Amino acid sequence: MESTSGATVGSPRRTRGARSQRREGANLGVPYIVRNIPTYDILGEESLQRIEQTADRILAEVGIEFRDDAVALDHWKRAGARADGVRVTFEPGMLQEIVRSAPSQFTQHARNPARSVEIGGQNVVFSPAYGSPFVMDLDKGRRYGTIEDFRNLVKLAQSSPWLHHSGGTICEPVDVPVNKRHLDMVYSHIKYSDRAFMGSITAEERAEDSIEMARILFGADFVDKNCVILGNVNVNSPLVWDGTMTKSLRAYARANQAAVIVPFILGGAMGPVTNAGAIAQSYAETLAGCALTQLERKGAPVIFGNFLSSMSLRSGSPTFGTPEPAIGSMVVGQLARRLGLPLRCAGNFSNSKRPDAQAMQEGVMSMLSAVHCGANFILHSAGFVDGLLAMSYEKFVMDTDFCGALHSYLAGVVVDDNALAMDAFLEVGPGSHFLGCDHTMRNYQTAFWDSALSDNEPFEKWVEQGETDMAVRANRSWKKTLDEYAAPPLDVAIDEALVDYVTRRKNSMPDAWY
Repeated sequence: MESTSGATVGSPRRTRGARSQRREGANLGVPYIVRNIPTYDILGEESLQRIEQTADRILAEVGIEFRDDAVALDHWKRAGARADGVRVTFEPGMLQEIVRSAPSQFTQHARNPARSVEIGGQNVVFSPAYGSPFVMDLDKGRRYGTIEDFRNLVKLAQSSPWLHHSGGTICEPVDVPVNKRHLDMVYSHIKYSDRAFMGSITAEERAEDSIEMARILFGADFVDKNCVILGNVNVNSPLVWDGTMTKSLRAYARANQAAVIVPFILGGAMGPVTNAGAIAQSYAETLAGCALTQLERKGAPVIFGNFLSSMSLRSGSPTFGTPEPAIGSMVVGQLARRLGLPLRCAGNFSNSKRPDAQAMQEGVMSMLSAVHCGANFILHSAGFVDGLLAMSYEKFVMDTDFCGALHSYLAGVVVDDNALAMDAFLEVGPGSHFLGCDHTMRNYQTAFWDSALSDNEPFEKWVEQGETDMAVRANRSWKKTLDEYAAPPLDVAIDEALVDYVTRRKNSMPDAWY
């Protein structure tokens, strides 16, 4: 079978055992999750309206600065906004009207069509964590990320049946010059994964490089008509959009590719300490970015993003995986649905410096908020530690295992003749057990999600096997995965064209290390 790009889709590697077969089947059969449980709406209409009205007041009375991007200012002026230098203010309701042209759901195509993802609606896509300068593992500790680490993490993501997306800057490969590393990162996503991926946003020309590499992979005509790459762009909160981000945002929109619009509000620093105020600010900032994509190219896909976080008011340090941002994400989900835009919100956050109990406690708190608020694209689903300063190999594996549990959780409860199991009750009767009955034998392979890392053996057997904790088991798991990894086939001509493009672009500029 051929993908749109001409890349051959390989057959799954043979695995042993029912559990591994189910994981491999999930990897091929579930390119994304279609949720079967409702979102959790916590605010009523009056409260939602008050937040929206406050955001409108911020936009009209305070405004947002758009720095170092004359084209963006021209867009706003033509749309009817008021510009005083770089400060732009907006009439209430103006931005909401502009974003109506954005699709509520879209397909991001992967080079393997079986891996393409639907973003929006009832769909949920898990993607690895993004942006860490450091990596860490139990063997070598914390260190700067390299291109080898980057490739390893792409391979781990590709190998997991529970992730759906290859992600973007899984770690910063600091051994490659700043102005060239985006070329190696995008190539690594294409070479070592056949899933959808993200491109660079750190400069307009790097965004353009990412899109051009996607054109080599998929074909220019296909890219012009379809989304094949995402760009994660950040507001410089509070209330500033700098030219680096808006130019990259416009580059993606201009090419009909999806920008993920994300403010980063650290409560008490880049936004109010109170949840409602921070949500109103983030709504205003994100809405402005989403609207700008539509002014650049009407109908371009865009994702309404959010990143609420808190801080320790004793020390000033950021905190992650705390309850206030988690519950705030529920409200952000309600607001995004009222706009009719796909949502990126929350993720598997932690401030822990190790893959330990704190890491998993904070990660579960924030990840559950992501699935309950209705997030469609969940960046930071795996690997996030140390306040996003580090990517942990062990936590990456632990988090993907948890993502597997969330597949079952989001499937909800099936109610049909088989699930109601009346035939089992009739067969077993009172006082007996269900272990060997026909119903159990028909369903035992698919009835329960089966963790690849949890230890469910008796205590004595656990002692005999070395008394390992989950982090140690995860360490063994990622090493085994990398040892057994096989890259998905990629069309030779496309591979050669990509390598040629990367080489020419690197040779066209001197190395820059900052």
